[in-house]
Amino acid sequence: MRIFYDTEFLEDGRTIELISIGMVADDGRELYAVNRDAPWDRIREHDWLLTNVVPHLPRVRGDGSQLINFTDPLVKPRAAIAAEVLAFIRATPNPDLWAWYCAYDHVALCQLFGRMVDLPPEVPMWTNDLQQVIVRAQSPDLPDQQSGVHDALADARHAQRIAAFLERQTGRSL
Repeated sequence: MRIFYDTEFLEDGRTIELISIGMVADDGRELYAVNRDAPWDRIREHDWLLTNVVPHLPRVRGDGSQLINFTDPLVKPRAAIAAEVLAFIRATPNPDLWAWYCAYDHVALCQLFGRMVDLPPEVPMWTNDLQQVIVRAQSPDLPDQQSGVHDALADARHAQRIAAFLERQTGRSL
């Protein structure tokens, strides 16, 4: 069964720091979490993330001095996110991971568990890339994402819609 996912992250050319993750399984289950342990001081200095990602995160109402609402139940320690992601994948028969431009997403996902050799056996060692399917399908006009661009859960849902669109266009399962 397919799991579509997306991550938002801070990367500096050397490291990839998870900000949030959204997952959607073909059976309708969803998971969304924001990393309490992300480097919020560095994120605060990143204009693109402040403009495009932070507005989609659980926010504190008020003066805006705090980037996220650390009391929101979606904001969790990295270890709790890893446990939830593993439980989500374990609850999926024959999990097949999919993402759009997935290289960094896969690294961010795997790093939840530490080094690559620490990856639990239930977690696939690769993520299928929707962009490769799009290119092979000769780049059909894809449905636009109506809202939530750079919101990890909205992006995961949109990836699932793109997969369904590609299957209808090509007449083949991904």
